[in-house]
Amino acid sequence: MATAVPEKLSRLFVNVRQVPQLLAPLSPSTVSSAEVPKVFWKPYIHTGYRPVHQTWRYYFSTLFQQHNEAINVWTHLVAALILLLRFQQLSQRVDFGQDPHSQPLLIIIVASITYLTFSTLAHLLQAKSEFWHYSFFFMDYVGVAVYQYGSALGHYYYAIEPSWHEKVKGFYMPGAVLLAWLSCAGSCYAKFRYHQSAHVLGRLCQEMPSGLAYVLDISPVVHRIYTAPPAEHADPALLYHKCQVLFFLIGAFFFSHPYPEKLFPGKCHFFGQSHQIFHVCLVLCTLAQIEAVVLDYESRRHIYSSLHGDLAHNFSALCLFTVTCSVLTATFMARKVQNKLSFKED
Repeated sequence: MATAVPEKLSRLFVNVRQVPQLLAPLSPSTVSSAEVPKVFWKPYIHTGYRPVHQTWRYYFSTLFQQHNEAINVWTHLVAALILLLRFQQLSQRVDFGQDPHSQPLLIIIVASITYLTFSTLAHLLQAKSEFWHYSFFFMDYVGVAVYQYGSALGHYYYAIEPSWHEKVKGFYMPGAVLLAWLSCAGSCYAKFRYHQSAHVLGRLCQEMPSGLAYVLDISPVVHRIYTAPPAEHADPALLYHKCQVLFFLIGAFFFSHPYPEKLFPGKCHFFGQSHQIFHVCLVLCTLAQIEAVVLDYESRRHIYSSLHGDLAHNFSALCLFTVTCSVLTATFMARKVQNKLSFKED
């Protein structure tokens, strides 16, 4: 009995010594930009970076830690959860399985949840390594392309006026598919070829296709806003559409301009970054957009059913085509990154 006690104490001492090893994946704190590869650098953000080459467990644990991506993660994570709850509510009164006219609504909701989820994962896990940094953001761009298509479809199917439909029906949806894919391809190439957004050509590759896509996608909404008779100005759907346009334009400014961190260098490492403001504006834009589309689905059936007939299945097929093209593009670019990094190591 006497010898058993020292043995137990010895085993306990060994177990205590192993505690730091068990906690090791959670131990690294944030580091400065000088301690991470250049590809992770953000303009005017000098610290708050997470160390590279840690365990996956560590990066998932940073969901509850303070770093310069934390706000970007939580804004889109919370929005994705809100939309999941909204989808659950809608599924109780919308027959997504039997009503073909509900398919575009389903597509825009799923596309919104997809881009928010992909963005959350990209900002949470991209610090693992240079390869995963590129790969997760390529995945993020796939989500953006899918969301662009979903937005275009939702506006074209439910919000469009017959007069505008007559003018754009020959090219609107093919153009939406092409520009959504170009947005993904351009963003992937800009990320691969140019560092961050400082290079003019990189910004053109990323922002021009996205800008053109938005102009096309939002055109049914803008036309409806400007042609609506005074009696319809108080229409709740129209008010939500106005809000989504406003929030998007504000967000686009902060996406393209590094304010306020440029005005206060060294002061916005954790809070107040332009990309964080962009995330908040984009979330508000998406939530307003979904509410507007839901209201249009419920109140404008007599318009969209006569305009589109039984074309809903065709638009669903176009969505799958857009997803396929974007995924293949992102996969191709990820392989180019892998080859590039392997060449650097050699």
